[in-house]
Amino acid sequence: MASQATRAVGVDIGGTGIKAGVVDLEKGQLLSDRIKVATPEGAEPQDVLRAVTEVLSTLGVSGETIPLGVAFPAIVKNGRTLSAANVSEKWIDFEAERFFEDGLGREIHFANDADVAGVAEVRYGAAKDQPGLTILTTLGTGIGSALLYDGVLIPNSELGHVQRAKHGRDAEAYAAYSAMEREELTWQEWAARLQWYYSHIEFLFSPDLFVVGGGVSKHSDQFLHLLELRTPIVPAVHRNNAGIIGAAALALG
Repeated sequence: MASQATRAVGVDIGGTGIKAGVVDLEKGQLLSDRIKVATPEGAEPQDVLRAVTEVLSTLGVSGETIPLGVAFPAIVKNGRTLSAANVSEKWIDFEAERFFEDGLGREIHFANDADVAGVAEVRYGAAKDQPGLTILTTLGTGIGSALLYDGVLIPNSELGHVQRAKHGRDAEAYAAYSAMEREELTWQEWAARLQWYYSHIEFLFSPDLFVVGGGVSKHSDQFLHLLELRTPIVPAVHRNNAGIIGAAALALG
């Protein structure tokens, strides 16, 4: 077991699940089992707080002084959530960091969920030592994004909400993994939607690397080879654990 100074807890709050684990910050690896509960229906603040309390209790760290980072699917500025992607609208313009600190009785580090996944990949994964612009996307209930330039995070990019005028929907409604499940698309049909999305982002930003995260990244062999891009595109090393690892890493700054 790593020493207290080199481990932290990460909590990753998503639209469908809330995951947590104890992380070795030297290796970027889980030291514990990954604990997961379903995100409460409606995902209102008090219900989400109870679920976070549950996963911390299950981990056996609810009363410890071990650093804690929490990732959330929203724009986060100065501890306040300014949007609500796949969670209750009550989170909009909400003092979320203070709410969790008061509810858990401890200090936390609070950040956007895709941003912390980007931190995990730039410190320990596919974007480590990558020069120029890396864009990480998480394909899940929505599409999260993280911009990393020469290893430095540019927070709150929200590239899942670029608009697709032809369909009157934003990108995540059209091309997230949840769209594939909801509309029962084949891998090839979903890849055609991803082709539009990544081509559009490539045109806007001219990145040097795409990293694809989220739970579906474990099936990257089913769809990444179907995409035709100038930019290299690779699966995230930490896949669906990137949010936990990145949140824990940010807990110590």
